[in-house]
Amino acid sequence: MQHGATTAEVERVVAVVRELGYEARPMPGAQRTAIGIVGNDGRVDSSRIAALSGVQEIIHVTQPYKQVSREWRPESTVVTIAPGVSFGGNDIPVIAGPCSVESEEQILESARIVARAGGTALRGGAFKPRSSPYSFQGLGKEGLKLLALARAETGLPIVTEAMDDEGAHLVAEVADCIQIGARNMQNYSLLKTVGKIGKPVLLKRGMAATITDLLLSAEYILSEGNGQVILCERGVRSFDPSSRNMFDLTAIPTVHKLSHLPIVGDPSHGTGIRDKVTPMARAALAAGADGLIVEMHPHPDSARSDGAQSLYPDQFQALIGELRAVAIAIKA
Repeated sequence: MQHGATTAEVERVVAVVRELGYEARPMPGAQRTAIGIVGNDGRVDSSRIAALSGVQEIIHVTQPYKQVSREWRPESTVVTIAPGVSFGGNDIPVIAGPCSVESEEQILESARIVARAGGTALRGGAFKPRSSPYSFQGLGKEGLKLLALARAETGLPIVTEAMDDEGAHLVAEVADCIQIGARNMQNYSLLKTVGKIGKPVLLKRGMAATITDLLLSAEYILSEGNGQVILCERGVRSFDPSSRNMFDLTAIPTVHKLSHLPIVGDPSHGTGIRDKVTPMARAALAAGADGLIVEMHPHPDSARSDGAQSLYPDQFQALIGELRAVAIAIKA
């Protein structure tokens, strides 16, 4: 409470806390009174209390998220998207493929390259959120059909993005894992929908989101009964124009400390520049990432989206070999 807060103001705060369903314990001090909230399960609406007369500051001693926290579940969660493809265990799965599905020939060629190189899942957007309304938006339902065709030929599980509630149900019919992109990280209606659908979800960090923001978004999915969530660090916006985004490697150990959910790194969107993808992929693995998602295109120069950050097939093949070496080194 503020210095000099009246007895009436203290009593009003206590009353509101009790209205919210919790116990309030006033603790008078020499200079000011503090009020402790007992039984806080992480769902207290602190904004209601902060607006009361006489309140100086709200100090959180528990995290605003609950089910994603290690306090809720100390052991690490392992998310399996297909037989033999799990995140959070001893393996380091690599999801790879083009930014978007462009044609049958393109996605089948991509899937074959990923499978031959040792990739463990295929990415490719059927629905693409783009900054410009005039950019390629994906093939939609036809793109999903082509992804299903690629899985049937190569056996690779599919990771692809849903942009809205209706699209989430369409994607769920084909995908082994539903991706929620950075622009939709705080689309709470969509988060609730994929939580109810129950399929594994790859949740990307927003372009200006804090770690707490990311974990609260994951909490929306878990609160609907879906604990199969994989977090993804994909870079945040920075003032430095030397790369498209700032790939925040510190997010990986930070998330591991705060949450039981697995986290993967996306060095493609994290940097936006092809020659930075491989070194940052190695760094993410060394930092403890539970997997990687990388853009690779059979012909990046003709890609309809994100060609500048997509690896060539030979670069992807080399990356897989380097990642194996890193994995061996950090386990030695």
